[in-house]
Amino acid sequence: MKIGLYFGTYNPIHVGHLVIANYMVDYTDLDQVWLVVTPQNPLKNKASLLSDYHRLAIVRIAVEGNNKLKASNIEFDLPKPSYTTTTLSYIQEKFPDYDFSLIMGEDNLRTLHKWKNHEQIITNHKIFVYPRALTENERKEQLSLQTENEFENHPNVTLCDAPVMKVSSSFIRKAIKEKKDVQYLLTDPVFKYVTEMHFYEK
Repeated sequence: MKIGLYFGTYNPIHVGHLVIANYMVDYTDLDQVWLVVTPQNPLKNKASLLSDYHRLAIVRIAVEGNNKLKASNIEFDLPKPSYTTTTLSYIQEKFPDYDFSLIMGEDNLRTLHKWKNHEQIITNHKIFVYPRALTENERKEQLSLQTENEFENHPNVTLCDAPVMKVSSSFIRKAIKEKKDVQYLLTDPVFKYVTEMHFYEK
């Protein structure tokens, strides 16, 4: 089975994440996409970050009923901070019959050379890359740098024309705190859960 690993803090998971995950499972040769919830780094105190298990619960609620999308807590018991290379080694050992690929935004591909054991990662795993909705300042900065992504033409890299929404978890958290309506940025079950639990209101 071919599995795409889509890492994120998912604080909270929103429709933009789900559109990308669903696109990858529909338009590539992946059989499933696992949304891997990144645990909180114990060295960093982020007041706005929900506990690992609350974020996992929200992802599970978001993908419930879709057998092609799965919430994963695979990193919860691994050493922190989590390195992707460590997670890949562990998950491949745990599921030897599965073929694991990575799903990432083009901005992450651009900084892949800074990742621990990046050569090993890109040699042993396919990487599916989605475009990122850039702000005007980010776009100008990118144009001024005119940096070519050294990994774009790698045989294990596939650039995907996935629809990308200019919505972020931080925008949603701020909106909730300001008592704005975010129901269309979250799936109905996630919106209901976040509202009932009074998450991000303070």
